[in-house]
Amino acid sequence: MQYGMIIDLERCVGCHACTIACKAEWEVPVEFGRNWVNRLGPTIVNDEMAATYYIGLCNHCTDPVCVPECPADTEDVTFTDPKSGKTVTMEVAATWKDPFDGTVQIDKNRCIGCGACVDACPYNARYVNPALVDDVSEDGKADKCTYCKPRVDSGAIPACVQTCITGARIFGDLDDPESEPAKLVKKGAIGIEPVDGNLGPNSRYIGKKKDMDLLFGTSTPELADLNHVRRRAMLASLRRSATKTLRNVGMVGVVGSLIAAGVATSDSEKEE
Repeated sequence: MQYGMIIDLERCVGCHACTIACKAEWEVPVEFGRNWVNRLGPTIVNDEMAATYYIGLCNHCTDPVCVPECPADTEDVTFTDPKSGKTVTMEVAATWKDPFDGTVQIDKNRCIGCGACVDACPYNARYVNPALVDDVSEDGKADKCTYCKPRVDSGAIPACVQTCITGARIFGDLDDPESEPAKLVKKGAIGIEPVDGNLGPNSRYIGKKKDMDLLFGTSTPELADLNHVRRRAMLASLRRSATKTLRNVGMVGVVGSLIAAGVATSDSEKEE
C-alpha cells in the first residue's frame, strides 16, 4: 500500500479551506503550515494565459531524502497494520517511512529539534514547531503533514480532503488500481520531482497543460545540499550532548553541595 493524494488544479478555487482545516485539526502555529495554497499567475505560458495554485504539502515520497538525515538515536519500533493486524519491527530514528501505508512520520518524543530533516526536504514541507518544547529539545520539534494518519487509521479521511469544497483533493491507495487516485495517475497525474531528483513524490497533480506547465515551471525545487544538512545535524547532536553533560555536572554539583552542607551541619552538631 502507498497512500497518496491527487490535486486537481482545475477544481481548486484557492479558498484556503484546506489550510485552515489543517491548522484547526493539528493546532499548527499561525506562522507555519503543514500545507499551503500559493497563487500562480495570471501569466503567459507558451503563448497562453495561465493561472492556477500551488497546493503543497508533504509528498510522502517513495524514497524520502529527509528520513536518512535524521541524527536522532535509532531504536527498534514495531509497526502494526491497522487493517490486518500484521506487525513489522524496524530500526528507525525519529522519522521514518511507514512499512504498511507508505506515509512518512515523525516521533515527536525522540525528535531532537535539530532541523536536519527540515533542511533536507526540498519542498519546504517540514518546519520546527517552537511550541513543541521539552527536555529533549529547547527549540521545538519537527512537524509536517502526516496525511492525517490518526484519522485515516480510524477510517476517516484527511481533514483537508474532507473540507475541500470542490473535491480538488483526492486521497487513497496509489497501489490499488481501482482507487480514484490510481486512476488519476493513469490519466497523467504526476508529482513534482526536484531538479536531478528521483524521490517519487506521492502527492501529485493533474490539470490543463498550461496550468501544469506554470506549476512545474515555478515550483520545481532544487535538491538540498546534504553536506550542509549533515554539518548542522552534527552540530545539533554535539550541542545536545554538551547540554546533557552540563546538566549532569550541574546535578552532581548540587548533590555534592547538599552532601557537604549535611556533613558540615552534622559536624557542627557534634561540636555542640
